[in-house]
Amino acid sequence: MTRKNTASSYNNESITSLKGADRVRLRPGVIFGSDGIDGCCHSVFEILSNSIDEAREGFGTVIEVTKFKDKSIMVKDYGRGIPVDFNPKEERFNWELVFCELYAGGKYKNNSGENYEYSLGLNGLGTCATQYASEYMDAEIVRDGFKYSLHFEKGENIGGLKKEPSASSKTGTLIKWRPDIEVFTDINVPAEYFHDVLKKQAVVNAGLKFIFKDEETGEKTEFIYPNGIKDYITELSEGTAFTEVHYLETETSGRDREDKPEYKLKFQAAFCFNNSVNTIQYFHNSSFLEYGGSPDKAVKNSFVYAIDRYIKQSGLYKKDEKKISFADVEDSLVLVVNSFSTITSYENQTKKSITNKFIQEAMTEYFRTNLEIYFIENKIEADKIASQVLANKRSRETAEKTRLSIRKKLTGSIDISNRVEKFVNCRTKDVSRRELYIVEGDSALGSCKLGRDSEFQAIMPVRGKILNCLKADYDKIFKSDIITDLLKVMGCGVEIKSKHNSDFNSFDIERLNWNKIIICTDADVDGFQIRTLILTMLYRLVPTLIKEKKVYIAESPLYEITSGSNTYFAYSETEKATILNKIGSKKFTIQRSKGLGENQPEMMWETTMNPATRRLIQVMPEDIEPTQLKFELLLGENLKGRKEYIEENGYKYIDFSDLS
Repeated sequence: MTRKNTASSYNNESITSLKGADRVRLRPGVIFGSDGIDGCCHSVFEILSNSIDEAREGFGTVIEVTKFKDKSIMVKDYGRGIPVDFNPKEERFNWELVFCELYAGGKYKNNSGENYEYSLGLNGLGTCATQYASEYMDAEIVRDGFKYSLHFEKGENIGGLKKEPSASSKTGTLIKWRPDIEVFTDINVPAEYFHDVLKKQAVVNAGLKFIFKDEETGEKTEFIYPNGIKDYITELSEGTAFTEVHYLETETSGRDREDKPEYKLKFQAAFCFNNSVNTIQYFHNSSFLEYGGSPDKAVKNSFVYAIDRYIKQSGLYKKDEKKISFADVEDSLVLVVNSFSTITSYENQTKKSITNKFIQEAMTEYFRTNLEIYFIENKIEADKIASQVLANKRSRETAEKTRLSIRKKLTGSIDISNRVEKFVNCRTKDVSRRELYIVEGDSALGSCKLGRDSEFQAIMPVRGKILNCLKADYDKIFKSDIITDLLKVMGCGVEIKSKHNSDFNSFDIERLNWNKIIICTDADVDGFQIRTLILTMLYRLVPTLIKEKKVYIAESPLYEITSGSNTYFAYSETEKATILNKIGSKKFTIQRSKGLGENQPEMMWETTMNPATRRLIQVMPEDIEPTQLKFELLLGENLKGRKEYIEENGYKYIDFSDLS
């Protein structure tokens, strides 16, 4: 068999290596996690972290960060200043090692007690990698009585090191650079990123002040937490916690494996329990651990262990009840863990998770022991915590049962006409034409069925007054056949707002079977109430249908006026007067409109169903907030507010025409 000759072949000359700046510029995702805005943000943090390390060592209490209009960034600190002069040991200038050499830095001996014991930067990558990924970078360093200046363009130094005497008694480092759009797909680091990262760093570095300036808006913001995570937990709780803020702190040492070196570990934790707010955040050597890793595993293990043990000892579990899970604890927990170690195993360069075995074991043991002591010494708070965690657990279990129930009820055959009693479908499959009339009772079903255009109009009757969905819980709502039948017919699922039910939020507007959902009830008090209850159901279970303008109300005429061979329909007292004025002295009869079920099919078509002559009121989303307040006032749990509203406004709704 002969092989086809190709223009390219794979041989010994095919293997190449990237050199210099290309190691970062051509593969930024390897160092920064991505070549998009997230990677660009991480490059900013690499520079910032060096200034933070200096401050943590005791050099400098202020770090200034500026975002310029041209998307360049400046970080300035008042630390000792980066050593950039000649290094006899390496026989090179330190600026070359720091700015132009990957895996070169002053933080490799942090476990020996020399410098940067608890350092954010470990690998000697950050400053060099960010320089390589920049359109330009300028560095000004003041130390040892001199001012040193460096300029780089696209990873290359221009002009070497400039050194001149400095009259300033202050030392520090200023780095200004613009991320390169040839390296990152987006270099416009948002102000929100700076706010978020600087606030987090202020939280975990007690007393360190960060000043952020945004040249584009003129905004200047300062971040400082004198008591670190204790102040932050108090701020997060917003005065709504049902326990006090509890603070723990310790220092220890150990090793990840017997043949591995021993290293130092210190950590602090602050937490409280709160039903309005819940958040858990982990930091290690000041780096925010988005995925946690070792600290997260320790917290989950120890909090479940300690609270479960207290519940058992207090006899609070019901017979044969399953034990709590961390999800039940997490629902009410506000916690920040801030840890530092002299040896750290990060999952990767982006530092979003750590994997140290000793850190996990040490934290687990410490939290278990101290939570047990805390519960013994604070029995009132312990009882509140146990009670709330159990309430969370039972609510979650009820929600799970509801989820299974609603999934079973709302899924199945696509042919809804076979699954929903008394539902009358239309023929077309074109959703852009299909209309669903929700009508009041079986009698209305009959007249609407005969009066409709069966090509595109379907009918769904509701029997009596449906459940008030603002007062009922989800379990009760989904036991209602009327409601579940309506949801089946609509086909788009439900929107769940409860935190315990959010995992089965099944709503998908693309699965909606209808272009219009039209509520059609009698023009009397009972009809208005049924209409309101249907709207309440839609508002609570599928509010997006209102936002997307899919919901309508069909107006029914109040009066039928006959004069000779002409018949007129009046939908209000004003229209009645206008029609009578038009008829003038001719003979006429006025009949108050009957219920929908008593109307002739021809009248139903003409007044309520014919697109050319009917009157539809579109339920608009613009007034959703006042509508929500009115719904909750008139149909919710605010009895006092409802009574006051009726006392003040009830007279407006009395129909005096019915009074003799």
